[in-house]
Amino acid sequence: MSERLPLYKSLANTLEQRIYNGDWPVGSLLPAEIDLCRDFESSRHTLRHALQILQASGLIYRRQGAPTKVVSRQRLRRFTQSFNSPIDILSYSRDTYRKNLVEEYIELDQSLSLIVKAPIGSSWYHIGGMRKRQQSEEIIAWTDIYILPQFASLTSDPEHTQVMVYEQIEKKYGARIERAEVDVYAAPASSEIAAKLNIKHNPSCLVIIRRYFDDQDKLFEVSVTHHPESKYVYSMEFKASSEI
Repeated sequence: MSERLPLYKSLANTLEQRIYNGDWPVGSLLPAEIDLCRDFESSRHTLRHALQILQASGLIYRRQGAPTKVVSRQRLRRFTQSFNSPIDILSYSRDTYRKNLVEEYIELDQSLSLIVKAPIGSSWYHIGGMRKRQQSEEIIAWTDIYILPQFASLTSDPEHTQVMVYEQIEKKYGARIERAEVDVYAAPASSEIAAKLNIKHNPSCLVIIRRYFDDQDKLFEVSVTHHPESKYVYSMEFKASSEI
């Protein structure tokens, strides 16, 4: 035997079907709650719970003190993408490596403060390097990485150039990533970046900034990567879901 739906879900399904059938066209108002309770022999508590489902589905718009308005015949299609770890967030295949050309302690100036989103004058360790394909040695990106000074020694690890820096920080220092921010935008390459990438000045670049925060919501790593035009493609798949 199939499991019986709770009353509020059953009522929500009935109301959704009535909306889909055009009994209440898009742009029209639903009957007052007292009338709906009478028509569907429902308690006000059950009705309101059902209306919450319809609102979350994008079918109706409710505002306190105002009539409920029908805004769509079909529920919103939500698209989801799952990440098993931050390595899945705009990361690179394992056939690439980074060649460090810069390793230095720095204090953030005003311009870097805006990029890193940390106070002016705060201390960081800066790693700058080219990312290349292992077989062809083709340059696919220039990356500037800013980590907290206490993590600077990881650059001496044998696997440093092959492994993402945040992975090393997690493994060596036990820092746990709680959340990550990713900014993606297009911008012309500066003369400095163009020289590092061995390209002409001012071509378009895809810029990706990643910021990693620990379980205390403390920023501990920021990477700023410039990809020359046509040198990097990131593919993702989304699956439609009707779950609320």
